Amino acid sequence: MEYVYAALLLHSAGKEITEDSVKAILEAAGVEVDEARVKALVAALEGVNIDEAIQKAAVPMAAAPVAATAAAAPAEEAKEEAKEEEEEEEEAKEEEAIEGLGALFG
Repeated sequence: MEYVYAALLLHSAGKEITEDSVKAILEAAGVEVDEARVKALVAALEGVNIDEAIQKAAVPMAAAPVAATAAAAPAEEAKEEAKEEEEEEEEAKEEEAIEGLGALFG
């Protein structure tokens, strides 16, 4: 994961993603660098439009909050119904108490 972050940092800074630059970032972060992974990453990113890849990856992430909101709606409705039931029970108890006081005073 650190290797990808290093490449994204370089891309964000407008720098060329090379083995040396990725290695320098990883070393600065205190990561023990695996030369083979660095070479594989740089080779895999060759010819890739990183901005386009990020945009495509971000689309499913944007749909996740919508799904979470849709799932939260029934839970909120259930909470509201429970709250209404509690209020009705409290009103019924108050009415019983009032009726009981009325019996005391005739």
